[in-house]
Formats: sequence, C-alpha cells, structure tokens
Amino acid sequence: MTGIVSYAAYLPLYRLNRAEIGRAWGTGGKGEKAVASHDEDSLTMAVSAAQQCLRGIDIESVDGVYFASTTAPYREKQSAATIAAVLNMAADVCTIDFGGSLRSGTNALRAAMDAVKGGSLKKVLVLAADTRLGLPNGSNEMAYGDGAGALLIGSEDVVASIDSLYTIADEIIDVFRSDRDRYVRTWEARFVRDDGHGRVVPQAVKTALGKAGLAASELARIVMYSPDQRQLQAVTKSMKLDPAAVQDTFYNQFGDTGTAQVFISLAAALEQASNGDKLLVASYGNGADVLLLSAQSGIATHKPARGIDYYLNTKLILATYEKYLRWRQIIETEPAATAPMEQPSPVALWRDNKSGLDLHGVKCRKCGTAQYPAQRVCMECGSKDDFDDYAFVDKPAILATFSHDSLGASADPPTTVAAVDFEGGGRITCDMTDRDPAEIKIGMPIEMVFRILRYVGGFYTYWWKARPKRD
Repeated sequence: MTGIVSYAAYLPLYRLNRAEIGRAWGTGGKGEKAVASHDEDSLTMAVSAAQQCLRGIDIESVDGVYFASTTAPYREKQSAATIAAVLNMAADVCTIDFGGSLRSGTNALRAAMDAVKGGSLKKVLVLAADTRLGLPNGSNEMAYGDGAGALLIGSEDVVASIDSLYTIADEIIDVFRSDRDRYVRTWEARFVRDDGHGRVVPQAVKTALGKAGLAASELARIVMYSPDQRQLQAVTKSMKLDPAAVQDTFYNQFGDTGTAQVFISLAAALEQASNGDKLLVASYGNGADVLLLSAQSGIATHKPARGIDYYLNTKLILATYEKYLRWRQIIETEPAATAPMEQPSPVALWRDNKSGLDLHGVKCRKCGTAQYPAQRVCMECGSKDDFDDYAFVDKPAILATFSHDSLGASADPPTTVAAVDFEGGGRITCDMTDRDPAEIKIGMPIEMVFRILRYVGGFYTYWWKARPKRD
C-alpha cells in the first residue's frame, strides 16, 4: 500500500484584512489573507511545513525531497537541495524542484508515488509553497495569500492510501506569469472562470470517478483547488455535489495560497477523516490532477502537532497595507543612512553549512557543555577536539535577554536582537522575528525558525531566528 504517511500545513503568522487593502484604493474587501513576513519566502515556509510533517519520523528513513512552487527564490538554483540541508538529510537524498504550474504540487506528488511504487525511493517528502503577487489595486492582490503544505509519501505506516490518479492537460492562457513578469496576470474573469477552471475541474473529476467506479455520494470529503469561495460554490453547484462534503479552501481566512492550497485543504480534511473514508483531491493549472484516497486505521491517532485550527487562531494582524507594500518591496523607501551591507561570501556560507543551515553545534564529551557554533576547544573545561555533533533546532529554549535597535536598517523596525538559552545547555545570539516588541519578556518560551537573513549580491543568505512560541 502506497500513500500518505504524514502530513502538515504551515501558514505564516501575519494576516492582512482585505478591507485595509480596499481603504488604500477606495474600494471594499471582505475577509483576510495570510501574509508571509518580510523574512519569509516559499523556501522557508516549506521548511516550516516539513518540520511539522517530520515530527516523530526518523529523518534517515526519508530519501527524497520534492519541492513545488511557482515562486521559488531562484530561477536557477535548486531549492530542494537547500531544504534537505536544513533538515540535516544525507547527501544521497534525491532532491527535485517542480514549478511552472499551480498543480506542480500534485505533479510532484504523482512523481513521488511513482518513485515509491517503483522502488527507487522509500519515503519522499513532498512540499508545496507559494508567495504569489498580484498587481496593486487588482483582484489578484486581494485574493493571493501565502502558505505551505507537506506530505510524506511511503508504503509503510500509511494513514491515507492513494488508490488512483487521473490527469488531463489543457492548453489555455488564463492565469499566467512570464519570465519577464513579477506579478501574476489573468485574462478576462468570465473566460478564466467558465472556460478554464469551471470547465476543466468538473470534467477531470467526473472522468476520475468513472474510471474508479465511484459515485460522488460515496466521498466523505472532496478537496478542490479554487481561486476563491464564489468559484468553489459555482463548481460545487454545477457538479451537483453535496456542499457539506466539499472541503473549505479557507479563502476568507488565508486567501488563495496557490500551489499550497490543495495541500493545506487536504491536511484539514485528513484531520477530520475516519478509517475507511474516501477522499478526492483535484488540483488545477493547465489541466487537472485528480487523486482518490482512502483513510486507513492510523488516521485518527496520527495528526500534526499544529493543525489547521492552530493557524486559524494564531495570528497577528498587519496594521497597514503600506507595511505590506514595504515588506514585498513594491514601494521604494528611503534606505537607512548607514554603510552599505557587506556582501557575504558563497565560499564562507558553504563552509558553514553545518552550523548555519541545520543549526548544529557540538557537545563536549567530557563535561557535557553544549556550544554554538562548533569549535575545537571547550569553553567550559578546555578539552580539545572531543565533541559530539549536537542539534539545537528541536530543543526547548527561553529568552535570556534582548535589545531593540531602532537605528539599524530593517523592514520591520526595531530590530530585536536576542540571546536564547537552550534546555540542556547552549546559548545563541540572533535576531527575533514574528514578535510584537511591546510583548517581549525575558524568560518567555522561544522557538527557532528558518528565515531569510539578507539578500545581497544576487543571492539569499538564510539563517535561524528566534520567535515567541505560541502553542
């Protein structure tokens, strides 16, 4: 049996009310959308989803990482390899990037299924994430939200088997972004709605059910990509589906999260599934992928530590639309009157991969002192070259002390610099993120998150930051 072994979603902490966008342009807006922080992108959100998905899973048992996104940080540089390094995976892990389509997530899922069924890989981590941009004062800007999802595909301890897959291709220019564009473009709304999504998804779902010999009434949950709530309702009605069986896409809470939307909606559906339930998943983008799943006996007990309810209830409202524009560098602001940022060295970053990407230090074999970064001489007992490798990222931590810097260059001033003490020993000094400066207190619980540190010289420097733990 091949299928989903583990799953998780990730939504950024910040939300932007659509009414706030409307305020800037003299229009209206309902609901809100999830907004990646100024130091988040598709790669860092995928890492966060992966961490949730892999809790309790032996990382050495995962031999594939597939990353799907239409907004990968590089046009030429593999993101999956970076993610594998952050997760401390072996060098012989199979890493592949997928892109170019909103259904690249289910494309990656299908490839993972084929690899596991064919025996070339045993467990594949499939990640989907997007941070799409719509032009200011446009419908896409109102619609697009940010998020990520993760599925671990294998043949043992499966919580939901994937029983069949059906794919159709369809050439249409409805939603698109060329290599010259920063913003997603769409054609006339009725054409996109009626001749694109509204035609292809029902056709694909009907054919997939027919091939499987199933009726829609036998499905406990139907997960379908949709650009908004209105279109989801229209397709549900046209197909004569039971609205109670159609999974919410969380458009009013998170927005259209692009490639990740189907994974996020599927995670919500799996959280509520019972043994034996039949589920259908349909993605869309120049065609459609349709998967039929069956929940297995472990579905009730294997749930992510942070489910959809956590992300619905854990959020900070972005105060102004202008701040969102600044975070996305849509408007140019006066730079800080400081010396230009020094360009980092790719050689130095490569040399420090072990400590910089997967947050590993060392622990002294003689006195047990944990230390970061790794070094040759123990700061406590003075022993030399007598250490074990030590991971900090999963250790509970508290805020030892902090300072706010209002003078330095920052997209989210003030810059909060923190000293973090880890349970079991070890201290790290780093920036804080996803925080309200007025609520920072010494001794508060802290968790480490993987974020963008800077973009200088044409490449991103990623590192770890601290944020208040919100469990």
